[in-house]
Amino acid sequence: MAKEKKKEKPKREGTLTKPYKKGKHCPKCGPGVKLADHKNRLSCGKCGYYEKK
Repeated sequence: MAKEKKKEKPKREGTLTKPYKKGKHCPKCGPGVKLADHKNRLSCGKCGYYEKK
């Protein structure tokens, strides 16, 4: 059995990468946890904290 070569993915040139994600941090959990953005609220999946928009 011979191993097949993996197909090379085309390289994307000229794309800009963002250094960080936008969003609000959870005040209870700290700066490592982001709040999820829902239609009418921001909520933390770790501790359950939420804010109304």
